[in-house]
Amino acid sequence: MQSTAAYQEHFITYFAQQNINRQPANLYEPIEYILGLGGKRIRPVLTLMAAEVFDVSYQKALPAAMAIEVFHNFSLVHDDIMDDAPLRRGKATVHEKWDLNTGILSGDAMLILAYQYFENYEPAIFKTLAKLFSKTALEVCEGQQYDVDFENRDDVTIPEYLKMIEYKTAVLVAAALKMGAIVAETSDENANLIYEFGLNLGIAFQLQDDYLDCFGNPETFGKQVGGDIIENKKTYLYLKAMEFANPEEREELLHLYSIQPQDNAEKVASVKEIFVQTKAAEATQKAIENYTFKSFETLNQMQISEEKKMVLKVFGEKLMKRKV
Repeated sequence: MQSTAAYQEHFITYFAQQNINRQPANLYEPIEYILGLGGKRIRPVLTLMAAEVFDVSYQKALPAAMAIEVFHNFSLVHDDIMDDAPLRRGKATVHEKWDLNTGILSGDAMLILAYQYFENYEPAIFKTLAKLFSKTALEVCEGQQYDVDFENRDDVTIPEYLKMIEYKTAVLVAAALKMGAIVAETSDENANLIYEFGLNLGIAFQLQDDYLDCFGNPETFGKQVGGDIIENKKTYLYLKAMEFANPEEREELLHLYSIQPQDNAEKVASVKEIFVQTKAAEATQKAIENYTFKSFETLNQMQISEEKKMVLKVFGEKLMKRKV
């Protein structure tokens, strides 16, 4: 097993060798742009890591890792359009830098490009990867639709929200790990267990993202801090605040989530204050910790060495403590 930084370097080297500079330029330049913005590369790193957890070289998993990264960025391009987000990783979003139609079409092309990377594998592995990928892609779309639906509802429950983030975010983290396991041709039991590990880790990751969206440092977070509040998204923070709030706080929060002021700074500050006062912020941090530890419990059932279990555990702990 290698370090996370080493897997990132391996992936970046492979990524640099990909020829995405094609014609027409207005279709492929936005793809190069969004992929070139970098990011944490968490999902492809997990695919490479999982292959080596099951005793196969990371090199065999590089095409599958690339498929995951291209698909993830496709979903970001379309999410940014739906959220009307101005920034992604500290830079202009694709639809802001080009236009709406370019964002839609380039995103569509990325989805097809992602599938093409599975053509590097023999038929049996190709079929298993494609089946998992199709299931995951549909779940991501379902999660995104739930997210949109929740914006117009005042009765969203915490179980509903957790199901939404499981589909929108966690299933892709889980699939990234399972794809490494599929490429390594490990047992179905191991592949399913590492998927469960990734699913719980993915939920913790999204809860952390929700928390950082509200309380993160704009200089390190890379996105517009307070964006979820501006968009009136019913995040875990919001739902916990509604659960814990007294009548006055609840009424104020409902009011703040019903308005779209010209200057959002005051709204964001007021909502953050309620999140802290009601201890919703504290409850969210506790939930992040709980889902991370739940993922660690799955590791105990996997037929791998203690050393490899520790590598996965350290990775999860770093995600839980991230600031970006």
